[in-house]
Amino acid sequence: MKSETKRKLRKYLSAEISIEYKACLYFSCIVFFYSACLLVQKNYFASVAVLWEMVLTAYAMGYLQVYLFRNFDEADRLGKREAASILLCACLYTGVSWLFKWFDRSAPATLLYLAYMLLCYGCIFLCNKVKRMIDTQNLNKLLTEFKKEGKHE
Repeated sequence: MKSETKRKLRKYLSAEISIEYKACLYFSCIVFFYSACLLVQKNYFASVAVLWEMVLTAYAMGYLQVYLFRNFDEADRLGKREAASILLCACLYTGVSWLFKWFDRSAPATLLYLAYMLLCYGCIFLCNKVKRMIDTQNLNKLLTEFKKEGKHE
């Protein structure tokens, strides 16, 4: 395989893995909120159709985040573009929830969901940032150890 083809394949696979990660993460957040709403209503049964809508929405949003919004939740810093992307994506999730009646078009539940999704995006952004910092420290430590080992041989 040519090096250019390998590079493109790796880039594609990296994007797809990122989308998979986002879909799982955001779907988990959405299902948590949905479950909490059902429990508050003393309803102990979730709609499989709604769960499918949620997972498909999470995947679609993952593609938007990676390809259209330049992976903003994994950015190095939270600038204006990232903040605008967070707001827009949270609003898109909220719009889909209203369209598909995930919360029976209850205005209070939908507004609370919007606030919750904004919180989720903020927390996920911070978690990704902390993970990158830890990974960078570990890589630097490995590099230092590698350099030390190289001097002894």
